[in-house]
Amino acid sequence: MFLDLNIFDSNQQEHIDSIILRGKMSEMSIEQIINEEISEWRASKKRKWMVTGENYYKNKTDILQRERKAVGASGALEPVPNLANNRLANAFARKLVDQKVGYLLGKPLSIQADAEEYVEVLGSFFDKAMMRRLQSIGKEAINKGIAWLHVYYDEKGALSFKKMRSEEIIPLWRDDAHTVLDAIIRVYDVVVYEGTKRNVVTKAEWWDTQGVRRYTYNGIGLTADVEAGDVGSHFTVVSNGVETPLNWSVIPFIPFKYNEEEQPLIELIKSLVDDYDRNKSDNSNNLEDLPNSLYVVKNYDGTSASDFRKNISTYRTVFVSDDGDLKSVGIEINTEALKNHMDMSRKDIYEFGRGVDTQSDNFGGDKSGVALKFLYADLDMDANMMETEFQASLEQLRWFIDVHLYNTTKVDYSGEQVDFIFNRDILINETDSISNAKNSVGIISDETIVSNHPWVTDAKDEMERLRKQKDDALEQVNHYGGLRGGNSNADQGGVPQD
Repeated sequence: MFLDLNIFDSNQQEHIDSIILRGKMSEMSIEQIINEEISEWRASKKRKWMVTGENYYKNKTDILQRERKAVGASGALEPVPNLANNRLANAFARKLVDQKVGYLLGKPLSIQADAEEYVEVLGSFFDKAMMRRLQSIGKEAINKGIAWLHVYYDEKGALSFKKMRSEEIIPLWRDDAHTVLDAIIRVYDVVVYEGTKRNVVTKAEWWDTQGVRRYTYNGIGLTADVEAGDVGSHFTVVSNGVETPLNWSVIPFIPFKYNEEEQPLIELIKSLVDDYDRNKSDNSNNLEDLPNSLYVVKNYDGTSASDFRKNISTYRTVFVSDDGDLKSVGIEINTEALKNHMDMSRKDIYEFGRGVDTQSDNFGGDKSGVALKFLYADLDMDANMMETEFQASLEQLRWFIDVHLYNTTKVDYSGEQVDFIFNRDILINETDSISNAKNSVGIISDETIVSNHPWVTDAKDEMERLRKQKDDALEQVNHYGGLRGGNSNADQGGVPQD
């Protein structure tokens, strides 16, 4: 591997005086900063929302932890184990997240640039595995507000990428807009075996432009992780049997944000989902617990209320004394009010979650393109903002690819203009789209028309098929004596006329 040391910072210094880190660097050591940041991060609301977002995506909502309680003899709430405790979790978060990811990232990205060879090279990095990784990053970003992609070289020396768990990454930003990193702290747990004993050890890593420092963390302080290598570089290059430690000139972690505020989806809809789960579960409990009526017993001759309930449920019989009496009072559940509340809650979840409710009355029917655009307006608006953030992240990713290509091929693509096109998977009226495509011939480029045709999944491949189809047709014309009625020549694909 050939390396341009002007691009990489290979100076392995022990100090980081050049980094200004929240005004602390002149007063605190790296270890002290790590300790403080980890303590603050683990107790932060931001990290808790990340955990909540992942739980709700897996449909592990708060309703699953609910315990059925009633007012006891003391006046306080007490668990009531004999009553129904249906805990109905509704996977709204999962549907909304998958809907957004499928809409924006369900189809492969299209890459456009003037240099065809550069498009092919970029395409080798944005393969099927990368598209799957981008979809996973999309889920992580929506669930947790921000996702992280780590750039590294694998054991074969190939430029590789790995999605990190967002709750393990503590970014130390240089600016309020969160666009430039000063450092990254990664804190995570690993399982180690000491003999037959299984232990969980917390690791901490400090990443900056000078390399990486590794520690073990015991909740109080840090210890240098000598076993894994306490100080290292971003990667190592082996040339003629000699290892050279090198660093990227930027920190090899790329943020992918759901929105500018880095706010997860669940923070916007959790209270609505919890209300829906709670009311649906309560209704189920009422249907299971309550009979069709309440019994009012006069001069009951039994021994206890429990015996009475047993006789009613088992024998459909109740025994009373001579002047006793039994009346039933019907119980009516206001199903209309419940239905209206549930419908309104469901509508609010999709309204503020910016999704499309496929069970809505407005969803059915053969709608025009205008109606479908209106139906998808909120989802499209959310996708627009998410795409803006992802475009900036892809440019950062491209920087690593360009530097890698320059140092391995000596070809500089950094000056090329590249467009990453997100091919959204929207429900469309195919007849309208095909008609619009036909009417656009001669007004816009054929490639743009092809890329927007509803039957095309890969515009580049389809353009290649069209070229081959035209070449085959021209070859067939030549085979049968060329075009008739014209002054065709060999250069025009015909046969010279005598």
